Amino acid sequence: QVQLVESGGGLVQAGGSLRLSCAASGRTFSGMTVGWFRQAPGKEREFVAAIAWGGANTYYADSVKGRFTISRDNAKNTVYLPMNSLKPEDTAVYYCAANNRGSVYMSDYNYWGQGTQVTVSS
Repeated sequence: QVQLVESGGGLVQAGGSLRLSCAASGRTFSGMTVGWFRQAPGKEREFVAAIAWGGANTYYADSVKGRFTISRDNAKNTVYLPMNSLKPEDTAVYYCAANNRGSVYMSDYNYWGQGTQVTVSS
């Protein structure tokens, strides 16, 4: 089993930055694709970004391209999501997830964290 713990959320003004972290315990991220998803109030959970095990392949939702950058430090079992130029529409609970299928599709993720709240004020 892999336990995922997100951190780094908070309240920030529009245009500001935050860096989310996702730390794994119980088992390493070895061989796993790790992704970030978010869910705003009244909306469905949506894909934000993902990174393959080696780190060379990254994927982003169009809404965050150029503003968010996903990276990973496999030695520390941690994945990061620096978020810049934040907008009020980025407000959501952000979830870290992992899967050993090499997939970016939400349904393929079999490990999920509890989420961290990001609130962007206008």
